[in-house]
Amino acid sequence: MSLSEYRRKRRFDRTREPAPERAAKSGRAIFVVQLHHARRRHYDFRLQVGDALKSWAVPKGPSFDPKVKRLAAEVEDHPLAYADFEGEIPQGEYGGGHVALFDRGVWATEGDAEAQLAKGHLRFELFGDKLKGAWHLVRTARPARQPEWLLFKAEDEFAGAVEADDLLGDVAPPDGRGGRRAAAAKSATKAAKKTAKPEAAKKTAAAAKPAPRRRRVDWRKRAEALPGARAGKLRDAPFEPQLARLVDQPPAGGEWLHEIKWDGYRLLAVIRDGGARIWSRNALPWTQKVPDIAASLERLGVRQAALDGELIAGAGGQADFGLLQATLAGEKSAALTYVLFDLLHLEGVDLSRVAQVERKALLEALLQRPPPHLAYSSHSVGNGEAAFALAHERGWEGIVSKRASAPYRGGRGDDWRKTKRLASEEFAVVGFTAPKGARAGFGSLLLARPDPRHGWRYAGRVGAGFSDELLRELSARLERGARGEPTVHVAVDDPELRRAKWIEPRLVVEVYYRGFGSQGVLRQPSLKGVRPDKAPDDLLDGDRPAAPGPGRAPARRRAAAKPADAANHAPRLTHPERVVYPDAGITKAEVAAYYQAMADWLLPEIVGRPVSIVRCPQGVERTCFFQKHHTAGLEAVVAVPLKEEGGRDAEYLVVRDLRGLMELVQFNALEFHPWGARAETPDQADRVVFDLDPGPDVPWSEVVAAARLVRERLEQVSLRSYLRTSGGKGLHVVVPLSPGCDWSLVKPFTQAFAESMAQMEPLKFVSTASKRYRKGKIFVDYLRNGRGATSVASFSLRVRAGAPVAMPLRWEELARLRSGAAFDIFSAPKRMRRLKRHPWHGIDAVRQNLDDVSRMLGLAKSR
Repeated sequence: MSLSEYRRKRRFDRTREPAPERAAKSGRAIFVVQLHHARRRHYDFRLQVGDALKSWAVPKGPSFDPKVKRLAAEVEDHPLAYADFEGEIPQGEYGGGHVALFDRGVWATEGDAEAQLAKGHLRFELFGDKLKGAWHLVRTARPARQPEWLLFKAEDEFAGAVEADDLLGDVAPPDGRGGRRAAAAKSATKAAKKTAKPEAAKKTAAAAKPAPRRRRVDWRKRAEALPGARAGKLRDAPFEPQLARLVDQPPAGGEWLHEIKWDGYRLLAVIRDGGARIWSRNALPWTQKVPDIAASLERLGVRQAALDGELIAGAGGQADFGLLQATLAGEKSAALTYVLFDLLHLEGVDLSRVAQVERKALLEALLQRPPPHLAYSSHSVGNGEAAFALAHERGWEGIVSKRASAPYRGGRGDDWRKTKRLASEEFAVVGFTAPKGARAGFGSLLLARPDPRHGWRYAGRVGAGFSDELLRELSARLERGARGEPTVHVAVDDPELRRAKWIEPRLVVEVYYRGFGSQGVLRQPSLKGVRPDKAPDDLLDGDRPAAPGPGRAPARRRAAAKPADAANHAPRLTHPERVVYPDAGITKAEVAAYYQAMADWLLPEIVGRPVSIVRCPQGVERTCFFQKHHTAGLEAVVAVPLKEEGGRDAEYLVVRDLRGLMELVQFNALEFHPWGARAETPDQADRVVFDLDPGPDVPWSEVVAAARLVRERLEQVSLRSYLRTSGGKGLHVVVPLSPGCDWSLVKPFTQAFAESMAQMEPLKFVSTASKRYRKGKIFVDYLRNGRGATSVASFSLRVRAGAPVAMPLRWEELARLRSGAAFDIFSAPKRMRRLKRHPWHGIDAVRQNLDDVSRMLGLAKSR
């Protein structure tokens, strides 16, 4: 979309409206409605189409009454960042007046949105807090300076006699800065609320969130009647999904049922007390990504349920996987469907031990008249060859065959088997080649597959099937940590690889291919899609065809053996459903998913350093304990002998890679506290940490001021510092040292620095740890700066309510910070995906130490 008209009409040195710079899409296509108190009060209705917001001015606002058609004047496209804009546009500027958010959510349409707009009739659905259901935009034939459309509601269960003004609720009114015009607009808003029709007001709640379907079936009674059913408590947490084994041919016999292999993303859903939560197969939270699916699940009319299914776009055929990915990335606005194929719990009854065919029969009954965006995955019984032939004829990806009498068992087993029509496989991305010609980003991705001897083996490269958008997105993700030496075993002679860049396996893609060549690399590969729902470790569970070795003919597709060396992959997560943070319902699986997602950021903070961990085997509300020594059962974590103060040697924990990190997570580690030195040079400190720990009743503004003062005083002695939230009440100021300094120099310096702070402002700071002196003051904790002392790592979770995270910041962000626990397990990954680089970018290039500073302070004699 063109934003030149938007730019032409505004002077960005006089208005806070966002400049039309390219904004990265962060998820589903959004809609936003803003109440605009301009020269004429109106609602701005905006739909994300591609990289911009298509916009209409709707004077009277949307109406839920299908008979009421609102005039919508098309205006210039707006940048995506405009969806976050609220506040005052100065009088005299274009659109001068107050802008307030009315509603926001995601939207979808069947078919191509741009083609429908060009034709003059867009049919779409809204999934917002206020605006829901199906709508129409129809262009009028009346000539006008601006194209005019009619916005009106479709006949559905959300329709009713409700106007936009009836739903204003807490929409922010003008604050008076706009003078008489803003005040008049404010009065008009109040008047609109007062004059709303009583009967419309009564229907407002129903229109905003319709009641679930009335239950006419005693689902608990029907569930209890099934053989194997038992009473069971439903936890608001993801369950371990059952996985299918890849086979060459579908199983024969009447004891098997056969379903379509849907080409989408596996999702797990739990309905608890009528509210739905959704996770990926790796227990990553997806509820916010698919609000349309969550709303449909809540309209099923049941209070408790656990369901398993696949998220698809359109009909779910081969070509729809790309459409699904484009929709989830915000590039398209396709309608999504959750195809359900299993039911594990219903209204207090555990169904996991019920036979597969019985579970499906109950699920089919539950979905007899499903809400929109839910569908039942039907099946046939017996004659697997005919089912597979039908899949080939219809263009489906394949079939999944399930043993009809089997219970539901988490993990990969033999009761579920999948047979694919097309040769496609998932690979880890381990590098990239340079682009050629006019292509931007990279030329091709280097792929690897698990190998029993080497961990990972190079499997070929794929350069076809990438959109320009995907090239840009992946390029930004691949550059970090790239190097010239291979990170996997390479057994082929390919001149292109000599100039390639390599990375550790951190991304999974699925690729179509036509077998393997003589050197064991892919023939004619083409990208099917990126798999953000999977991690490289997921490829180590045996669900793969074997690749032929060099000089051998392509082998028949068979399951590859698991790596013999347990250190080659992360350990299996036991008890993933265990609730670790009870206040937020966060499970061990969600903790593991967090550390997997944040590994690229966390590992540089702890790799190669002795590290202490905080373990909570029963969750944060039960007994937790520190551990710094190696223990039996740890295989991927290195044991490094270090001399302790008493003179004896002890084996300390040292993480070397992702496998070691995830092994500690499996051992219920939540917090990571590294030394300020590396294991190979334990007597040389390279990090100094001042922990600003406020006592009771210290306002946050004083903690912020203290951090700034510490920074200023460090700068006075030519030391550059960096900022981090503690994940608790305070802040950390971190000083890098390069080359390192002896601890005998570091400890007296940090003590002298803390004491000087306390002496300078004794009513604000204290340098002693005793809590009786800390009321109303900030403890400048320097005690973390000694041999064997530790400080929490950046990006580590904390053992506190809400799962907060210690987060590195730029100093410029301090003014906007609201607490030391401002980031948590959910917001931290979003922040780092949004940032282009580390907040401490350049810290490794800083060259400073304490020699000159100590001489200045008279501390050199302490060495």
